[in-house]
Amino acid sequence: MPQSQTIEKPLVRAESPRANALGSGDVSGNWTVPQVEALFALPFTELLYRAQEVHRTHFPEGDVELATLLSIKTGGCPEDCGYCPQAARYNTDVKANKLMDLDEVLDAAKAAKAAGSNRFCMGAAWREPKDRDIEKVAAMIRGVKALGLETCATLGMLEPLQAKALQAAGLDFYNHNLDTSEDFYRSVINTRDYQDRLDTISHVRAAGMSVCCGGIVGMGESRVQRAAFIARLANLSPYPESVPINHLVPVAGTPLADQPPMDPLEFVRTIAVARITMPKARVRLSAGRQELGRAVQAMCFQAGANSIFYGEQLLTTGNPEAEEDLALLAELGLKTKQSMKAEVTV
Repeated sequence: MPQSQTIEKPLVRAESPRANALGSGDVSGNWTVPQVEALFALPFTELLYRAQEVHRTHFPEGDVELATLLSIKTGGCPEDCGYCPQAARYNTDVKANKLMDLDEVLDAAKAAKAAGSNRFCMGAAWREPKDRDIEKVAAMIRGVKALGLETCATLGMLEPLQAKALQAAGLDFYNHNLDTSEDFYRSVINTRDYQDRLDTISHVRAAGMSVCCGGIVGMGESRVQRAAFIARLANLSPYPESVPINHLVPVAGTPLADQPPMDPLEFVRTIAVARITMPKARVRLSAGRQELGRAVQAMCFQAGANSIFYGEQLLTTGNPEAEEDLALLAELGLKTKQSMKAEVTV
């Protein structure tokens, strides 16, 4: 693809190869918040055009990754995340449950693979796991890996030795979201510091695992704060291999229950900016897809999203059913990562 006027326009920093959105895209990019904010401010169609250029350059196959997320330990979390119905301090419909048995998890993983998922994510509502928890989750990881699935886990904060134990069990990805920008963080969470999140990501990298890291938009943050959130993600060294972007799902009983919905086009802009600033990442549509509807999801794929959480349940919130997802992807002419692998092996 010729590197023409698209990358010579203002907003793209010619002094740094990271600024070339059509460049290698393999490391962090030193994006400033004003530069990311300027991307947000582009005319909508221009922004999507640039994002699609980047997407086609780094993902020429145009496939969509299907990931299934299973809550292996639900509720009872001591944290105060204002969006989360699993926090024990909030009066929600979520009931605390113990860690699932190994066989239950493997049955769910088998069903996910049969439905077309290629990555299986296991989430537990812990502030941080105990060592005995790590041993149990490690057995789950080994079992899921034996099924031929990529593995991901989100278990809260990790110590370095815990990260190494998960890596030794075969964990491919660890999810630990930044959630939002550092200056908005205290508006949502007070039981954990922003630096705690960065430390866990560092431990995961040091252990040799890939990072899944994103956040939630629509919690009342400003566009500048959204830009700061994306800039922080893009400037991680390297930036995350997977970037889940969640659209807030207000849940009765949580502090954000009455938060007004975010403008859907602003959500699409966020996806496009994430694609431009993190060219080789899998940008994932996560929570809130059900509320977005088919048309907005289609625009998100145009903006560079190429991964979705797939199935009826996403931890404790609803998610479009598998049949609806596959029907939408088929209507848009998009193939899944798993189906493309199958075509290659035939």
